[in-house]
Amino acid sequence: MTAPSYHVLGIGNALVDVIAQAAEDFLLAHGMRKGGMALIDEAQAEALYQEMGPATEISGGSAANTLVGVASLGARAAFIGKVKADGLGHTFIHDIRAAGVTFATPAATEGPATGRSLILVTPDGERTMNTYLGAAQNLRPDDVADALVRDSAITYLEGYLWDPQDAKAAFLKAAGLAHQAGRLVALSLSDAFCVDRFRAEFLNLIRSRTIDLTFANEAEVKSLYQTADFDSAVAALREDAVLGVVTRSEKGCLIITREETHAVPAAPIDRFVDATGAGDLFAAGFLFGLARGLELPAAGGIGALCAAEIIQHLGARPEGSLRALAEQNGYPV
Repeated sequence: MTAPSYHVLGIGNALVDVIAQAAEDFLLAHGMRKGGMALIDEAQAEALYQEMGPATEISGGSAANTLVGVASLGARAAFIGKVKADGLGHTFIHDIRAAGVTFATPAATEGPATGRSLILVTPDGERTMNTYLGAAQNLRPDDVADALVRDSAITYLEGYLWDPQDAKAAFLKAAGLAHQAGRLVALSLSDAFCVDRFRAEFLNLIRSRTIDLTFANEAEVKSLYQTADFDSAVAALREDAVLGVVTRSEKGCLIITREETHAVPAAPIDRFVDATGAGDLFAAGFLFGLARGLELPAAGGIGALCAAEIIQHLGARPEGSLRALAEQNGYPV
């Protein structure tokens, strides 16, 4: 098997994040589930945008955030996602390429506008997302470049995009191509909202070995196995998955294989500002370590460092070099 040109290829929603501070009462008044993600249409997105306070606009999307993190660690990263050839679409393309990520998916010239996620951050740092997928949901199998998938050590799929039939077909095509080339496939469950809607399909992806690595947080893994008991959910994931990683916020993470479990502590922080992107950047660090052939606990440690960096400021893109941060903490990068 030839050495891959890319360490990690991500496939997911190409979105622009619009981030604003909000009081708890604002969420209640708008019927939002704190800490969750709701899909909204273009009219709802426009109305909510008008009601939000001063906002920061940053190119985002879960898998795209992860790939920017991978690039910041000094690895070779690529992304597949759909934008429209409009203002926000051009912003997204410029930002992700400027971050060092290869992005060559053709922009749509017609159809819905580039997607955006309206993110409300409460004083405790928790983020509540209202997402208009727009052009992102029109990703199609033809957008998946065969050679790019085969030339990537790990293909990383975003659960948020497991909804439109064409996007689903694109995911399955990419997974098949990756395995044909002897590469790994990873999936983020993304949100308990996604798990509630697609539980049976996600379980089938795991049990059929369509994916080799599953990322989840505590809420997602308990939802996946429909249990309130965390230990029972972990035991079920161990039985089903080749490799599972469960993040637990300040408790760190568990890395689960059939044979063993590694508990990796969270990295220390000076202040907690915004949880947006914590899981995305943890995945960046872990995937980087895995692609570089590091031991699982070391990969988890780099993931914890990346998550710690991102929660100490607004937005889901790193403000400094993650490679330098990893080096400062003694990790081989």
